[in-house]
Amino acid sequence: MKKIIYIIIITLIIVGLIYTKIKENKYEEIKIEETNINNIEEKENELIKIHIAGAVILPGVIELNEGSRITDAIEMAGGLAEEANIRKINLAKKIEDGEKIYIPYIGEDISDIIDEEIDISNANSKVNINTATQTELELLTGIGPSTALKIIQYRKANGKFKNIEEIKNIDGIGEAKFEKIKDDICI
Repeated sequence: MKKIIYIIIITLIIVGLIYTKIKENKYEEIKIEETNINNIEEKENELIKIHIAGAVILPGVIELNEGSRITDAIEMAGGLAEEANIRKINLAKKIEDGEKIYIPYIGEDISDIIDEEIDISNANSKVNINTATQTELELLTGIGPSTALKIIQYRKANGKFKNIEEIKNIDGIGEAKFEKIKDDICI
């Protein structure tokens, strides 16, 4: 009879320990989930500035929440002009701080506008490696299409560059290439 009582007591202790451990794990999962939700909400509350131009009602610099998309920018710019051509615009694309969005007019050849804007922006300023497009990155000495794409992929995977030296983490950009471009880039 004593053995049965001891077995019951030991079983109850083990069950109690298991129950306590499960409860602790659930509490930690809830705590981690709440932290993740708070981080997402904080990120959504961060504001970015972008420049929207072309066939919108109110072109100019606007502020949006980080994580916004082109459709949100168009809405903040008063909507599309009647002559807007959005056939080649990805309205669902996420936008980044400092980005320029151009909405073309129907019948407009935007290749001249895009080339002109890139040339103007690079004639007087450095290429921001955190926001530059592939085409803008290719304007840097020794940076071709594949290296420019690697820079963009690195940025997407690791977040924004913290300093210009971090670009040396890109396969194909060693010390020699960095020395050639360091005066032409910024973050």
